[in-house]
Amino acid sequence: MRKATLYHYSLPMEAGVILRYQRLKTRDGFLVHLQENEAHGWGEIAPLPEFSHETLEQAQQAAVEWLTNWCQADTEPEQNEELPSVAFGISCALAELCGELPEEADYRKAPLCTGDPDEVILRLGKMAGQKIAKVKVGLYEAVRDGMVANVLLEAVPELQLRLDANRSWTRTKADGFAKYVNPDYRQRIAFLEEPCKTREESLDFARQTGIAIAWDESVREEDFTVKAEEGVAAIVIKPTLVGSIARCRQLITEAHQAGLDAVISSSIESSFGLTQLARLAHWLTPDTLPGLDTLDLLRSQLIRCWPDSDIPCLEADKLEIVWSHECH
Repeated sequence: MRKATLYHYSLPMEAGVILRYQRLKTRDGFLVHLQENEAHGWGEIAPLPEFSHETLEQAQQAAVEWLTNWCQADTEPEQNEELPSVAFGISCALAELCGELPEEADYRKAPLCTGDPDEVILRLGKMAGQKIAKVKVGLYEAVRDGMVANVLLEAVPELQLRLDANRSWTRTKADGFAKYVNPDYRQRIAFLEEPCKTREESLDFARQTGIAIAWDESVREEDFTVKAEEGVAAIVIKPTLVGSIARCRQLITEAHQAGLDAVISSSIESSFGLTQLARLAHWLTPDTLPGLDTLDLLRSQLIRCWPDSDIPCLEADKLEIVWSHECH
């Protein structure tokens, strides 16, 4: 017996969450539930506005098509990697169904600094072991970003700092940022994700300043290949934007073979999706702290809660069923 159900969710966001060009008021997506005899598997499909190529409607249509084929077949239908959020959510449901996705999870989070660096410094003070934090840069003046990075690195001597610019700087602005970071601290910037508008400019920036970079958006482009390059420290893998677990594993393997770090990172998934990413990180990148500190951007958790979070949780019986089918 095979049964599949597709649920829709819409979770309220904290006020003021802006993605590139729009304010995000709700986080919308789907949960896939597969059942085969006594086995169950769940996955989350949540295309991210402004970042995913597919819309919510396209994701729903593709998911229903795959689920229909799965219910009616004795085998597993081929997955379509062209819609990454669908490929990832379905691959998670299948991995749970067949017991492939381990239960153990890496619930450590690199604190995300979105405003006041003092708050992050306090959180870092309470962190056991490796001290890693992340700062979104490129939203304000590059000079301000450089000063914030400098303050954090000066205040926490053992800090490894991750920065993300989302390709927002011209080469001149990127140099302006670097000028305000003490040269003695630059080695403690673990990486700066895609500082400039082109890969060539970012590589040149890394070589000139000694500040290591990481590929993020580039990883999702067709012409990208993982390779060792001067100044490149890591690749960032956002499974909702990259695709199936198999595709993520392939990239992680290629990164490690090239001597690069691979960091699993969130795309503002629900607590449900984040807990699966934490399991994936523990399984595939056990030596690397994942980038999963986005739960506080949401006002509600979903079915599976993040440990020690007091954000209220929405249960499955409150979700809308958009499609369901059973075959014996």
